[in-house]
Amino acid sequence: MADEINRYGSAHETLRSEDDPLLTGQGKYTDDIDLPGQAWVAFVRSPVAHARVLELNTAAAARMPGVIAVFTGADLAADGIGAIPPAVSFTGRGGKPMFEAPIPVLAHGQVRYVGESLAIIVAETAAQAIDAAEAVTPELEELPAVCDVERASAPGAPLVWPEAPDNVSLDWEDGDAAAVAAAFAQAKHIAQVRLLDTRLAPSPIEPRAALGAWDSASGRYTLIACTQGVAIVRKLLAESVFKVPLQTIRVLTHDVGGGFGMKVQTYAEYAALLYAARRVGRPVKWCATRLESFLGDTHARDGVLEGELALDAGGRFLALRVRNRMALGAYVSTFAAIISTNNTKNCLSSVYRIPAIHIGVKAMFTHTVPLGPYRGAGRPEAIYLLERLIDAAARQTGVDRVALRRRNLIPPSAMPYQTPNSPLYDSGEFEAVLDKALALADWNGFAARRDATARAGKLRGIGLCCFLEVAGGAPLQEVADLRFEADGKVVLRTGAQAIGQGHLTTFPPIIARQLGIPVSAVRLVQGDSDEVPVGVPTVASRSMMMAGGATVQACQEAIDKGRRIASHLFETSQADIDFADGRFRVSGTDREIPLLELAARARTDRQLPREFSGGLDTVTTFQSPQMSFPNGCHVCEVEIDPDTGVVAVVGYTAVDDVGSILQQAIVEGQIHGGIAQGLGQVLGEQIVYGEGGQLLTASFMDYMIPRADDLPSLRIGHHVVPCINNPLGVKGAGESGVAGSLPSAICAILDALAPRGITDLDLPATPWHVWSALNAK
Repeated sequence: MADEINRYGSAHETLRSEDDPLLTGQGKYTDDIDLPGQAWVAFVRSPVAHARVLELNTAAAARMPGVIAVFTGADLAADGIGAIPPAVSFTGRGGKPMFEAPIPVLAHGQVRYVGESLAIIVAETAAQAIDAAEAVTPELEELPAVCDVERASAPGAPLVWPEAPDNVSLDWEDGDAAAVAAAFAQAKHIAQVRLLDTRLAPSPIEPRAALGAWDSASGRYTLIACTQGVAIVRKLLAESVFKVPLQTIRVLTHDVGGGFGMKVQTYAEYAALLYAARRVGRPVKWCATRLESFLGDTHARDGVLEGELALDAGGRFLALRVRNRMALGAYVSTFAAIISTNNTKNCLSSVYRIPAIHIGVKAMFTHTVPLGPYRGAGRPEAIYLLERLIDAAARQTGVDRVALRRRNLIPPSAMPYQTPNSPLYDSGEFEAVLDKALALADWNGFAARRDATARAGKLRGIGLCCFLEVAGGAPLQEVADLRFEADGKVVLRTGAQAIGQGHLTTFPPIIARQLGIPVSAVRLVQGDSDEVPVGVPTVASRSMMMAGGATVQACQEAIDKGRRIASHLFETSQADIDFADGRFRVSGTDREIPLLELAARARTDRQLPREFSGGLDTVTTFQSPQMSFPNGCHVCEVEIDPDTGVVAVVGYTAVDDVGSILQQAIVEGQIHGGIAQGLGQVLGEQIVYGEGGQLLTASFMDYMIPRADDLPSLRIGHHVVPCINNPLGVKGAGESGVAGSLPSAICAILDALAPRGITDLDLPATPWHVWSALNAK
């Protein structure tokens, strides 16, 4: 296995190429950028969750010092500015299409959540813009609001959209309902759970920021923003908002301080900035405050998960039935449609043999911030539901929870394994992963640790989660543009966008190894829609699987081109040309030419036949036959103070199979981050809206995110089974930490509470929730 880790990369190299410039203040984040002659922008935001907009009194604001212009939704409507539609939509039961509810650039006529933008102020300074925004007094006719799935589902609930009866945007199903019903009819045991999936704020360390500019001479817009991929942002702005050709808009992304899925959205503020820049004839800049991040960034999770698991008398899984409801918010964001549908559905079989699966999903509108992807994006929900069902089944049947899982694991001999929910698993050794995790966590020594904790007057619990998630996203293709340029550098242009996960550390070594050249001879270009090929943004743990796969394919195609050119130069057959160590050589002779020298000659030698005029430059599209399937087993151990309800995570073990590991420090950093975010949802993270739709958790004083001292030292292990669906053998590491930590942590808490008769607890397990449960019993 160690050989597989090092086969394609640098698993034991611990330094990241990005770290030195970022840690020494040489990074280039959006807020570090200023353009000559720029003005500043502030937004007027709705103070209520649902209202008719009767009038926006902007006259006083327009007269304030430094104010250049004020624009409202009426101005944009008059200029034909469109709304921002979702990039993905689904068809529901009976062929009924999803009601898409595109996001307006500025609200016009009605507002549907607290924080929705009503107007944009352009001023000479940021302070002047903010002061003027506060002087705008909207006249609103407040209407009833509904802010959670349960209330949105109730008969007679206020409607977010009249076009969406019962607040349902999409009523969707997948699977064989008849087969599931038949299996349940024969079942000896049926486990049931109903779980709350709390709404979260992604909270990257860098708030959103953007600059908009208009060049009247060229008739082009330029947007500089911290995105997760410039192509999708340009596409939606050009085609739907401004209704102009793609080349009319250039989108630039520099360093990004975290995204977690939230920064993939084409935000209304970006469109408003471009509109304002054109209208005032100057560049404009905006940087969100943390309050604006809570009010305007896409939120995450937020739903009610219901499931039933059927088992036979021997504890074998027969069927799984799932009924989920998800709160979309007031509008449908770029990828919201896929989160609770395909993403959840594709993970429901996980690492287990479950012969029949059926899922039904209702995506509901609420008067809240639009929902978007966040680390896992529907995958952790599937694993959370399934693992809670298995623990419930273990209690019901009296079978040990580890033994029940082991009994139903898919064996390696079953690979490739066709699941009933559509994915075709190419590889996996799930029982070996389970055994490694149990050993690393000292599962068998837990009883002694529990006894010691009890003597100290506390409760101790241990939980585990076996999981498999899908990575790669759709479409399963990616373009790589590899060029051999005049300065002697090999330049990779990719639509994949670094957002903190270390592309500069991982991509150049791949090219260097494939081509046999120094890493210093490789340059990476990303984040410029004028330069990079159109591709899928950085989502779904796909960068190395898809963009990395395309990179390897481009290198191989470039070598093939070089072999043809070398055969011409050496006047021999292509079959006689070998390539090794960065050199083309005539087999059995000392006649050779280095790859970079051949590339330079192909670029400058006018005597070469026209068929070689492109040199080694290569643009290729990699197509993966299937998604990849990172999997693992995580074990969490907690200690609870029954007097206060405080939960302490005192042990955590993760064993993951992410396929071939190219850079171990990066992989483990990704796993660490995912674990922290999963534990955050368990221990306290929760967006809370009041009855009238006011956001009650709009700062880090009210919204808990885990700190370093909330986590123990993490024990990380690896079990490498290379993926066969891409040339690097990778499976994706960005989101598996969440998939493992959310279920294992809550299962550990319930294990600690079980001696007190508590078998269920909604997220989050705050001291108040835990103390209340203990005292209710």
